[in-house]
Amino acid sequence: MELLPRSPGEFGSARYWDRFFRQRGQRPFEWYGAFSELCPVLLKYVRPRDKVLVIGCGNSELSEQMYDTGMCEDIVNIDISDAVIRQMQERSASKRPKMSYLQMDMLHMDFPDAHFQVALDKGTLDAILTDDEEVTLSKVDRMFAEISRVLQVGGRYLCVSLAQAHVLKKAVEYFSQEGWVVRVHEVATSGDKQQFVLPVFVYVMTKFRKIPGSALQILEICSEEQDKPLRLESAERLMEAVKDRQHYALLCSQLSKAPCGEQLSLDLCDKASGRPRYTLHVVDSPAVKPSRDNRFAIFIIPQGRETEWLFGTEEGRRQLVASAGFGRLVTVALHREQHYEGMASIQAELSGKVMELAPPGLPARQQVPFLSVGGDIGGADSMAL
Repeated sequence: MELLPRSPGEFGSARYWDRFFRQRGQRPFEWYGAFSELCPVLLKYVRPRDKVLVIGCGNSELSEQMYDTGMCEDIVNIDISDAVIRQMQERSASKRPKMSYLQMDMLHMDFPDAHFQVALDKGTLDAILTDDEEVTLSKVDRMFAEISRVLQVGGRYLCVSLAQAHVLKKAVEYFSQEGWVVRVHEVATSGDKQQFVLPVFVYVMTKFRKIPGSALQILEICSEEQDKPLRLESAERLMEAVKDRQHYALLCSQLSKAPCGEQLSLDLCDKASGRPRYTLHVVDSPAVKPSRDNRFAIFIIPQGRETEWLFGTEEGRRQLVASAGFGRLVTVALHREQHYEGMASIQAELSGKVMELAPPGLPARQQVPFLSVGGDIGGADSMAL
């Protein structure tokens, strides 16, 4: 059964989607982003009394799950495909009387101005914005203009996306130039069942009245749902921050599948300032025969000793991992301008992140040792190697 479009342009065709949903049948189709993963972000921006518009709803279960969990009930779902709208009307009519499904083109919506508090888009922008051709960009401009028209001032456009560079650029530039507040959330994944290597993001565009002559832009990123937003100075910097997180996800995926032939380096930044707080090097030792207890360890370099040969050079780190006797060692350098409470707080701060760099075959719930040598580690005694 062939469900893929013959060309990217078919993603905007009602005929294609009618055929797609007829052939797929009743099975829900989710691009990405499970409800359990999206829920912490959605709860921040969707209130129970909000009137919510879901754009390009397809036969996703997202609206149904929002309704059934009590997040919101006044939900209007639209899609260009008449086939899927009829399918969803049959599925929800008796169970969810306050929720509606309408066949409608999002480029020409029938709703009055300022009718909704929230517009929700899960994968629709990604499907429409397939290239940088003028026809495509014009269609997206029309989509954004219609979303802006039907949202109240203070309303939120929530867009679930894989944040391809051209998609993110278009969304951020359009809405920031319109005077909206732009915030990008990275969605925390459940881990094992992640469908895509790349992380899922939610763009949150909050509508403000545009002030003539004002060049003020408010651009923020949240790396995790509980984080305080980090304010960034430009659209370019916001896009770089998203790209950094995508590269990190790719790196973690590669490290989880195979040993790394070369030493890999990355910075973990302070959540408040965005400045580097830890510099990590991932070093594998093919000479070590792996066993349950020697697959993986973390080595904290005493503060102020990060430039020594053993810690600051590739050859030195190779000797360090061989001496430590682990298949993979992650060395952690502490930055001199940062403050650290001690080994226990460093371990607590790093434990989640360093486990994302674990080697393939590491048993579940394996306790990973934190190692060091004598010296000052943020004012606490170090562990002996």
